[in-house]
Amino acid sequence: MASNAFASVPALLFLLMMLFSATSKAQLSSTFYDKTCPNALSTIRTSIRAGISRERRMAASLIRLHFHDCFVKGCDGSILLNDTANNEREVIFNKNSARGYELIDNAKTEVEKICPGVVSCADILAVAARDASVAVSGPSWTVKLGRRDSTTPYPDVAISDLPRFTESLPELIARFERKGLSEKDMVALSGSHSIGQAQCFTFRDRIYNGSDIDAGFASTRRRGCPASSGDSKLAPLELVTPNQLDNNYFKNLLQKKGLLQSDQVLFSGGSTDSIVSEYSRNPSTFLADFASAMVKMGDIEPLTGSAGQIRRICHAVN
Repeated sequence: MASNAFASVPALLFLLMMLFSATSKAQLSSTFYDKTCPNALSTIRTSIRAGISRERRMAASLIRLHFHDCFVKGCDGSILLNDTANNEREVIFNKNSARGYELIDNAKTEVEKICPGVVSCADILAVAARDASVAVSGPSWTVKLGRRDSTTPYPDVAISDLPRFTESLPELIARFERKGLSEKDMVALSGSHSIGQAQCFTFRDRIYNGSDIDAGFASTRRRGCPASSGDSKLAPLELVTPNQLDNNYFKNLLQKKGLLQSDQVLFSGGSTDSIVSEYSRNPSTFLADFASAMVKMGDIEPLTGSAGQIRRICHAVN
């Protein structure tokens, strides 16, 4: 009897390990809230649409906010926290540029009214990004749900992991690959720059000193971005349809009219030229690939199971 009991110990340990693994690696699911908060998605959509109707630029801001969340220790809502002095909002890539926090707070408030303590801020942000895309004629996609919220911000990781507007194509490719995203994913996600605005300091060097830029385009952009002042002056990333998520961004790159250096390097004789060309010719291909890449980005290192928490308010831990 003793020997049989002893022999069963490894099997028991194996079962416990498998159970722990399954718990700690719980899968995201589009039906996660179907029973616990069936009206969550419609409530979020109503709130986000109201915010974007007040300021259309907010659509780009929400997509960017989700991106900046997912690239820093995964899609866990850490970028939303501001209850400590040391937070992601204050790092150079987000300070005075990342926007939309109040729209996520508003959506959370509405969801809490119907399902208190159920829906995470990380999931609300993921859904908001999808709803923002739809609001500006972009694609929709099925959002996977079940993320939990981090209990700490990661400003140091934000500084090290977020892409720079001055980076070369190999640097950008490597940065996205470290997050499990392919070159095609990277180019498709960059297409979100068909909407939104950029501050003068992010493109000043390109329009005054760049060589891989259309001269007329550079001249036009200089009118709104002085050579030595006006760092925070805004300019649309794409001039043709600045409030519509479409493929004009890629058509611009073919003409050397990318506003940011990190935009134009996507079409500069490198490995992504063919993807840019394809998207410039086929808007439906771009929109489908953008949706797929957003789903893939939303899968980056989510907290699930018992990890993290469900915050009661999105900008502070419980």
